[in-house]
Formats: sequence, structure tokens, C-alpha cells
Amino acid sequence: MTLAAQTLAAQPLAAAAQNSHGFLSPTGVEITFLLVGLVTLGAALVAVTTKQLVHAALWLVVALGGLAVEYLLLTAEFIAWVQVLIYVGSVVVLLLFGLMLTRAPVGRSPDSDSGNRPVALAVAVAAAAALVWVVVDAFRTTWIDLEGPALGSTKVTGEILFQHWVLPFEALSVLLLAALVGAIVLSRKQQEGERD
Repeated sequence: MTLAAQTLAAQPLAAAAQNSHGFLSPTGVEITFLLVGLVTLGAALVAVTTKQLVHAALWLVVALGGLAVEYLLLTAEFIAWVQVLIYVGSVVVLLLFGLMLTRAPVGRSPDSDSGNRPVALAVAVAAAAALVWVVVDAFRTTWIDLEGPALGSTKVTGEILFQHWVLPFEALSVLLLAALVGAIVLSRKQQEGERD
């Protein structure tokens, strides 16, 4: 084999070595994904451990916004914007609206801590472990082709949502409506009790 033939045969290998990223050489997107994930996890932990309800709702905005950024990094733009519009926009506004209607305390509330933190922590860890086990077991051999067509496109997501997930989607909207009506009913009962 001549020197020219060896050089030509080595060029594709060198190009493949430069383009491949292993575990020890992460890309900028992978580093950003990890950092945003850590911020999201921290915001979620603060949201469930704070004793101020309004602060918990605001930290929930940060956590849900972090999830939207994660979806953007996974090239699922439609899901990211749905996350922002529905969860960050609607659900958190509904939560804050419910807090205002039920006249929940704005500052620190001694009623917000029942003293069952160890039991709650054990239940949370068990639920997280079960969720991680189910997801890992379900998707153990599934690989996402990042070079192929984007699976998070509007067309693909719309087809999946309106063919397979219509009933849960509508049930969620009814649940949110019931929560809003319940907050209004609780607020009116408190107002009537104050008048008497």
C-alpha cells in the first residue's frame, strides 16, 4: 500500500475521531443541559421546602421554566413553548389566583408545616426511585437519533396528542376548571362567614 493510499484511508478515521464526542468530552449543549438541570432541580427543591406559599409558586415558575429550556435544548421547540404557555403561564397564574381567593397567608405560615417532614421525605424518595426505575426500564434500549428528523416538531406532536392523548388532555382542563371553581366557592364561604 502506498503512502498516498494510507493517507487517504486515515483521513475518514481522523475526521470521525474529531466529530465523535464521548463521555469525557461533552459538547456545549450537554454542559448547558446539565447546568440548567441542576438549576431546575434546585428550584424544585426550594419550591417544596419553603414555608411561604407565594415564594413556592414563584420557585415553581423557575423550575417549570427550566424544564422549558431543557426541551429547547432537546430540539423539541413546540413542547417547550407549550410548557411555557400552559404550565408557566396558566397553571402558576391559576395557583396564585387560588392563593389570593382563599386568602392564604402571604408571609411565613406556621400552618404550612405539619411536622411530617421525615415521612414526606421518605414518600418523595420512594416515589422518585419508582419513577426512575420505571423510566429506565421502559427506555433501556431506546436511542434517539439526533441526526434524523426532529421528533419534537409541531406535526409529530400534534398527531400524537390528538390521536392518543385527547382524553387525558381534556380531563386535565376539567380538573383545572374544577380547581378554579373550588377556589371561588371557598372564598365565598369565607366571605359569608365574616358577614355573619
